[in-house]
Amino acid sequence: MTGQRAPGAALPLAGLCVFEFGHSVAAPFAGQILGDMGAEVIKVEKPAGDDARRWGPPFWEGESAIFQTLNRGKRSLCLDLRDAAAMARLKALLLERGDVVLQNMRPGQAEAIGLGAEALLAAKPSLVCCNLGAFGRTGPLAQAPGYDPLMQAFGGLMSVTGERGRPAVRVGVSMVDMGTGMWAVIGILAALQRRATTGIGGVVDVSLFETAAAWMSVPVAQYLSSGEAPERQGSGAQGIVPYRAYRTADGELVVAAGNDALFRALAGVLERPDWLEDGRFRSNPDRVAHQDVLYPMIEAEMLKRPNAEWIRRLDAAGIPCAPVQDVGAMLGHPQTAALGLLQSLPGTGVQAIGLPVSFDGTRPEPRGPVPARGADNALLGGNAA
Repeated sequence: MTGQRAPGAALPLAGLCVFEFGHSVAAPFAGQILGDMGAEVIKVEKPAGDDARRWGPPFWEGESAIFQTLNRGKRSLCLDLRDAAAMARLKALLLERGDVVLQNMRPGQAEAIGLGAEALLAAKPSLVCCNLGAFGRTGPLAQAPGYDPLMQAFGGLMSVTGERGRPAVRVGVSMVDMGTGMWAVIGILAALQRRATTGIGGVVDVSLFETAAAWMSVPVAQYLSSGEAPERQGSGAQGIVPYRAYRTADGELVVAAGNDALFRALAGVLERPDWLEDGRFRSNPDRVAHQDVLYPMIEAEMLKRPNAEWIRRLDAAGIPCAPVQDVGAMLGHPQTAALGLLQSLPGTGVQAIGLPVSFDGTRPEPRGPVPARGADNALLGGNAA
């Protein structure tokens, strides 16, 4: 059946069991991706639960909105990891059922309580153990803690985010945390593919700092090639002009005229043919060198008409553009609805953005709501909490 998964077809990771010793964002996001793709994800929490359960307001049906979107469809075990009897039952369950162990505990904690990769693999060589760290597994900062804003600063992201001459700003979403979760999933899937051939699992290491450094690949290349650190460009981009947002009569609009042909078309739409005769704007390197002159000239023209009219004119000329939308406008756009990106958690009034991937034309749907704290402790037997 073209473009549609056959009825009853299994999700790609169905039958896989993941133990998530995860808190906050990075590891839970990795667990959420694996769960939405069909894996059974057993979240192991401290007796008080993941701190993210209380990261609000806003709260939604008893849990923080953050927790709701990162932990859907999981099972929950709550226990004191210092309790020897509870830990013995947990390890027995993990070794019996686990395929993947995912953890972002503070450095050394997993090893101290017998959940380090070396000990687990000695007991079950087919396990894939994924460690999500802060600064990476070696080096002078290997034992230091890390959080998303620290890594946006340390990794250089803040140096290229915001406007020149203004204080550093953080990207408004936890992109380092969530990116690390994505790299964890990529590494886990690669290790599982190898296991399918060899029967042997292994260790996957990812970290917030390594993810932040990877996001900086293009600025790094620009620095290494020129010896000059890229500067903050506001809504623009280093080395491409014109390529940024402009104020209009009723909002803001991003226009990406990233080559000479598109610039000529933009000059036509803005009714400024004189720009085409100006040597300062002849080529992209010329426009980059004179962007402080060109950008105010473009914005002066953009202020004359509202977004809708500019979008109509720019679309007709084949010039890429997009309005600067807030969350509500993005969610309400027909394109979002057409793709079915907003999904409901079964049995609740909670909604969340689904996975940005489809299989055979079908986007995986959340398989359940977030678990109540310790809802699945019966898996352990006895009084584990």
